[in-house]
Amino acid sequence: MGMGRWPGDRQREFWVAADGLASGPGHVFYDALNRLLGEADFDARVEELCAPFYAEGGRDSIPPGCYFRMLFVGYFEGLDAQRAIAWRCADSLSLRRFLGLGAEEESPDHSSLTRIRDRLPPAVHEAVFVLVLGIAQEKGLLSGRQVGVDSTLLEANAAMKSIVRRDTGEDWKDYLRRLAAEQGVEIKNDEDLRRFDLQRKKAGEKKVSNDEWTSPSDPDSRIVKMKDGRTHLGHKAEHVVDLQSEFILSATVCEGTAPDTDTLLPSLAAAEVNLIRAGSEEDIEEVAADKGYHSNAVLTDVKKCGIRTYIPERETGTRRWTDKSPDTKSAFHDNRRRVRRAKGKKLQRLRSERVERSFAHVCETGGARRTWLRGLEKINKRYQVHVAARNLGLVLRALFGFGTPRGLAARAAAAASAWIAHLAAAACRLARTIGRNLAPPPLRPAGSPRSLLAAA
Repeated sequence: MGMGRWPGDRQREFWVAADGLASGPGHVFYDALNRLLGEADFDARVEELCAPFYAEGGRDSIPPGCYFRMLFVGYFEGLDAQRAIAWRCADSLSLRRFLGLGAEEESPDHSSLTRIRDRLPPAVHEAVFVLVLGIAQEKGLLSGRQVGVDSTLLEANAAMKSIVRRDTGEDWKDYLRRLAAEQGVEIKNDEDLRRFDLQRKKAGEKKVSNDEWTSPSDPDSRIVKMKDGRTHLGHKAEHVVDLQSEFILSATVCEGTAPDTDTLLPSLAAAEVNLIRAGSEEDIEEVAADKGYHSNAVLTDVKKCGIRTYIPERETGTRRWTDKSPDTKSAFHDNRRRVRRAKGKKLQRLRSERVERSFAHVCETGGARRTWLRGLEKINKRYQVHVAARNLGLVLRALFGFGTPRGLAARAAAAASAWIAHLAAAACRLARTIGRNLAPPPLRPAGSPRSLLAAA
């Protein structure tokens, strides 16, 4: 066999037959996902949802099924930006096969994803989310009677140094210069400005309020403190998770400073609607949440909806009931009694385990902790499909034993390690057996022990 040479800048063939182009063997995970979507008639149903938002005739757009598959890839590959998704899909032959692209077709660019997202309304993205829940329902995996609710913070696509005052439109430096002038402090350069700002921070005067400051690039973002202690512009994502199957029944992104007590009831209502649209006959009967969701109004309203609450109460001292209705008092004491039971403690453990796991999958390994979009409507569109991909992973895990490409690789590595360990143990047993068979018999003196003693 002769040695191949690097072609360098040599002119290649100008015309190549389609059957002569390179093609990949496919990926086991994405092939299984495509079979699952094909059984559910995913592409035809999605095209029916999107048809009213396209014109008749003209050049064909990217198929809606390809658009949603690329967003699914963002979750499964842990990619947070559309540019990264587009590059990954263009670089991988197995992903091109998953997207249904021919060997002669270009993969969609990140700008194409933006145009399609802006064209399709939030209702279509929510319908795709429900469509995935319907797949889980058809497979008999969805329950929905016991749910857990919790929220987490997402980092907005805006910087703190770009905030301006709502009343005057001043940025941070102009605001500091005005304060220094009012206090008679001379500011000659930026170093003096930083020193003045540091003195205000040490004196406890450096405070930034959402009522006074806003981001001109993303007005929907709010100043929040992230879990790592940083102050940043962010949003709040809230999940309603089925505690039995771990499917996310509702996922909403709202303002970062929205109180948990204001968002619980709308999230439960959205989860109930999604269950109905997915074809489930189950109703939400019990909800578990942390103490941030506890309030008299929440307990009363949720009880009126026929849902039992398991929400630990806050330490507020002695309670007074003379100025409250009997329904409020009854809802409060019923919730307290349920929380203290063994079942209430069990549901709290399930909530802390499975709802937090959903955040770990979607936001950390799934790449949704940092948002690269601006505006709650756009963020909700992307987040809904991102969470739908996570639900698809749960379906695949229940059917095939793996829910992500990384999980499949880890499972294969574990199987290989177990097989190697089995072979090593078998080899050791075989060596011991051969050693026993080939060893010479031990030397024994002739005669019985009595005769040997007599001879001595």
